[in-house]
This record gives sequence, C-alpha cells and structure tokens, in this order.
Amino acid sequence: MDTPQRSVVIASLLIITAELCFAGVSALVKYLSTYLPSEQLVFFRNLMAFLVLLPWLWRKGPSAFKTKAWKFHLSRGLAGLAAMYLFFYAIAHLPLAQATLVLLLSPFIIPIIGRLWLHEKVLPQTWLAIGIGFIGVFIFLNPTTATLSPVVAVAFIAACLAAFTKTLIRQMSATESSSKIVFYFASLATLLSAVPLLWMGQAVAPEHWLAITVMGALAVAGQLTMTKAFAMAPAARVGVFTYSSVIFAALMGYWFWQEPITLSMLIGAGVIMVAGYLAIRTRRKA
Repeated sequence: MDTPQRSVVIASLLIITAELCFAGVSALVKYLSTYLPSEQLVFFRNLMAFLVLLPWLWRKGPSAFKTKAWKFHLSRGLAGLAAMYLFFYAIAHLPLAQATLVLLLSPFIIPIIGRLWLHEKVLPQTWLAIGIGFIGVFIFLNPTTATLSPVVAVAFIAACLAAFTKTLIRQMSATESSSKIVFYFASLATLLSAVPLLWMGQAVAPEHWLAITVMGALAVAGQLTMTKAFAMAPAARVGVFTYSSVIFAALMGYWFWQEPITLSMLIGAGVIMVAGYLAIRTRRKA
C-alpha cells in the first residue's frame, strides 16, 4: 500500500473513531438528561473544551485576543450555543439515531444558506445531492407508518443553526485562524451557558461526575481526531465516513434504551451516505 493510500485508510479510521466519540457524547447526554437539566450539560460540555484550550492560551499570550471580527465571533457564538441547546434537548426527547440523523442534515443546508445569504452559485449536482439527502431523511423517519414527534423540528432547527455557524466560519477564516475561532467560541459559549445556571443549576450526584467528565473528554477527543483526519486526507476521499455516527447512535440507542432499528432506518441512512458522498465530490470539482 503506497503512502497516499495508507493516509486515506488511516484518516478514514480516525473519522470513524471521532464519530464513535460523538455518538458516545450523545448517549451520555441522553443518560444524564434524566438527572440534570440540559442547560447544565451544555455548560459542562463547553467548560471542558475551554479547559483544553487553556494551554494554547498560555503559550499565545495576549495576542490570542486580538481580532477585528467581533461581530462574526459573537454571531457564531450565539448561533452555535443555540444549536447546542436545541440538540441536547432533542437528544433527551428523541430516539438517539433520529436526533443524530436530523443534525447531519447541516451539510446539505450549507449550500442553501450560501445561495440565499452570500449569493453563491450552487451546481445542479449539489441540488441533486441535497434532494437525495432529504429523501433519505424522509425514508429514515418513515412518517407514513408512525407519527413524528414535534421535537424533530427542534433538531432540524439545530441543524440549520449548525449550518449557519459553519458558513460563518468559512467567512471568518479569511482573517481569523482556526485556533482563534475555536478559542472565541469556547470562551463565549462557556461564559454564556453559565448564566442560566444562576437559577437552573442543581447539585450533581457523585456518580454522575464521571459521566460528565467522560462526556467532555469524548467531545474533545472527537474534535481533535476529526481535525487530524482531515489534515491527513481530503474530505472528498473520507468525508462520507462522518455519517457513521448514525450507525453508532442507532446501536447505542438499541443497546441502552431498546430503541428499535428498522429496515427504513437502514435504507434511509444508506441513501443519506450516498447523498453526502455526491455532495463532497461535487464540492471538490467546483
């Protein structure tokens, strides 16, 4: 196996590992939401990310705070935090695979936002991929045989907000480093998510601290692993593996909460993976 091919294989395995971490975060959020309000879980999730960034801040010093993109950072922070609140709420009230799948619609929503907001050209192949992606979600949710929970709409709004934040990041990257973008989001999200705890916070039982710590550690590990994967291989070669999180979420939901895995879920997930692959390949050619 030559070096480029080996890099693709390793990057693919890293992405699958990252998605396993993210599915683990979702499972722990679902478990902890029985005992703690989602507002508290959001704060702990952001606090862990901020603590991981402290060594970077120590090395960079005051220069880490210099920015001319305050409006972008603030917009990204508010939208990203709102998406996190909504997604955590959706996890607590939906089957794990459903919540995860709807959030994965965000890559298909990004071109729509780019077209409406930035007036970017969207290729016909991209529109086709978007259409196939939404068809896959329809098959997965199978609303013809079961009544959908209104919370699915909450998860969809979270996906839209996540797509908006990614569009903002693309705009910010022209002047801001990725480290600075991550730092400002972690700082703002930690500070803002601490405010509701003034009236909604409650004592954490000793047995739940381990789950909270693991939740934060998995979130950070998943982000770092994902970053490493995309540094090793192009998204067009390995990006489709990001949809493996639906499979992991479905397995965890079945194992821990006896959430059923149906044929429509498997077919829908497969259709969405095909759509994701087409979208990534189209972006590479554009």
